[in-house]
Amino acid sequence: MSAPQNLLYSKDHEWLTTDGNPAVIGISQHAADALGDVVFVQLPEVGARVTAGEPCGELESTKSVSDIFAPADGEVVEVNTAVVDDPSLVNSDPFGEGWLIKVQLDTPAADVDGLMSEAEYNAFTGA
Repeated sequence: MSAPQNLLYSKDHEWLTTDGNPAVIGISQHAADALGDVVFVQLPEVGARVTAGEPCGELESTKSVSDIFAPADGEVVEVNTAVVDDPSLVNSDPFGEGWLIKVQLDTPAADVDGLMSEAEYNAFTGA
């Protein structure tokens, strides 16, 4: 599965959209594959503040439990209840139906330090 072109990536393997605010946030295909079958998703509540680089949720798979790290600062305006109800969406469609949260960003995604383009992320992961 190829990623949409309008994404930036964090070193923690989260992605966020660059074409609007609120930004949609999820985990990369690389992270979904590394986790294995996701069986539980815990997301922040609407209205919660998230801080770049800080945990804002949790994914539990058949292999391990992993934090979800916010790739940017902002306020959660929507959570994807579909992935809470069906965590396998994170594995089957991480860039589509498996998105995690929408965040009203404090600054535009393109201005957030430390985020990578798809090419930079692929080099970072060795893809």
